[in-house]
Amino acid sequence: MAHIVTAPCNDCKYTDCCVVCPVECFYMDEKMLYIDPNDCIDCEACVPECPVEAIFSEANTPSQWSSYIQINADKCTALKDSGQITEKQSPLEGPECKKK
Repeated sequence: MAHIVTAPCNDCKYTDCCVVCPVECFYMDEKMLYIDPNDCIDCEACVPECPVEAIFSEANTPSQWSSYIQINADKCTALKDSGQITEKQSPLEGPECKKK
């Protein structure tokens, strides 16, 4: 079972989670980060690193964000050629970002 990134990451893109990922399964676009469900090994290393609490296991994804399971899969497929995110970058912190 993979982990996924959900709505709280919209407009934030904190990359702390990417740095601790042992299998480099994170991708990003201009809006947020995504976890490739085919590469994620369910280690949970990323979960405590997310400052906006946006990462959940597929089985524990809140119902209002269940669509993000497919969104992560689709976005990672589309972003494969851009390469994984493995190093910390400056966060986006746009208007929709709700850092806790």
